[in-house]
This record gives sequence, C-alpha cells and structure tokens, in this order.
Amino acid sequence: MTPWVLRLLVANVAVYFLTSMGTLDWRYMALIPGAILAQPWGVFTYMFVHGGFWHLAFNMLGLFFFGPRLEDQLGGKGFLSLYFLSGLGGAAFSFLFARYGAVVGASGAVFGVLLGFAYFWPRERIYIWGVLPIEARWLVTILAAMALYSGFSGAGANVAHFAHLGGFAAGYGYLRWRKRKYMQQWKPMPTPKAKLEKTARAGSGGDSLRRWKSIRIENLHELNREEVERLLEKSKTSGVGSLTPDERAMLDRFASHH
Repeated sequence: MTPWVLRLLVANVAVYFLTSMGTLDWRYMALIPGAILAQPWGVFTYMFVHGGFWHLAFNMLGLFFFGPRLEDQLGGKGFLSLYFLSGLGGAAFSFLFARYGAVVGASGAVFGVLLGFAYFWPRERIYIWGVLPIEARWLVTILAAMALYSGFSGAGANVAHFAHLGGFAAGYGYLRWRKRKYMQQWKPMPTPKAKLEKTARAGSGGDSLRRWKSIRIENLHELNREEVERLLEKSKTSGVGSLTPDERAMLDRFASHH
C-alpha cells in the first residue's frame, strides 16, 4: 500500500460514514451541474461522496488494486495530479454533456487511475471476478465504449457515464503531457560542432565513463532511464568511442545535474 492511495481510501471511507450518519449532508458536497455557480466546490468534493456501500466498495477496490503500482511509477505528486485531474475531467464532462440532478463518487478519478495502469502496463492481465482474464488495454477500451454508448443512449440513467468518460479523457491528456515533458528533458539539443568534436577527441573516455556512472538512474523518468542505461551499456561493451557526439553530450547533460 502506497501513502497517497492509503490516504485517499481512508478519506473516502470516512466521508461515507459521516454522510451515512447524517453528520455531513451529502447534498452540499455533491456536484450539481445545474447549480454549479451556487455550489462550485462540488467539482472537487463530489469525488469523496458515494451513493451507497457498493458504490463506495467498487470504486475503492479499483483504487486499491490499480493505485499503488501507479503511484510507485508516477511518484506521489504525479499520482495525485492524475487522480484529481481525472476527477475534474469527470466533473467537466458531466457539466458539458449531461444535466444530472447530482453527481457523486470517485468513479471519474478511479477510471483515470485505471487508464494510467493500462497506459504503462497495457498487456497486464486483469482477472474479472477473479476468473476471466483480460488485458488492461482491452478492459479500458471496453469500459470506454460502454460508457460512451450508455451516456448517449440513456441506458443506466442513474450512472454518471460521462463522468467515467471525462476521467478517461483527462487522465490520458495528463499522461500524454507528462510524456512529452520528459521526452523534452533528454531530447538532444543543438550543440556547436566544435564542442562535439572536442568531446569526441577527449582522451580515452575513462574520465567521462566514471562521470556518467554517477548519474542517479533511479531518479530519472522511465523513458530517460532506459535510454541512459542503453548508452552506459554501449559505452562499457563497445567503448566510449562507439558513442556518437550527440549521445556523449546527452550523458554529459544528465551527469551535470548530479
């Protein structure tokens, strides 16, 4: 169990019991698209309110099974960003495409977590009811298709299907933005020709290799980590001279950050 997944589970369960006992009035925490100006905080607080035990149970099971591995992958800050942006995406889609009386539940946020799991581990098998195996990418595809059909056909009118779609959309948008951000971190930058030639001529490369080995690979994003590991392995097996000037410059940039 990771820290933020645990805190979210506790927060959702606590709010459920408080609203069930009447200590909190769930109507003041719900998202009401038709009254968004009178109750704007609902776009956030609705994620912690549930319409019943099984509504809570299914959402928390999804968070429990898919959240910890994703939090390990993204880090606490990245995981929370994905979770709450997906929840806000669910609120936005509910407001734009539907006029529910009240929207409650963490489904939009949890669907974003499921999308994130499938994004990083698309071929991971998930067992429905503990029996039926299905790859994560196909489960997300099926759920998205069902939400799209049900949302526009009106099937299951008591379910906020557009909140599910909004969670998928916002979660995917965040992950694509995050990937682009980190791709730019290691993308080779134009380097003066004279500097590249000087780097290529520099000694036997022993000093460079020792400096590159100091890079804290565990702190890099997955894409950067794989590329740095590949280049380090190449330099060890084929020699530093086998690296192109751009590859050497890239390792130099990462080494300078540590």
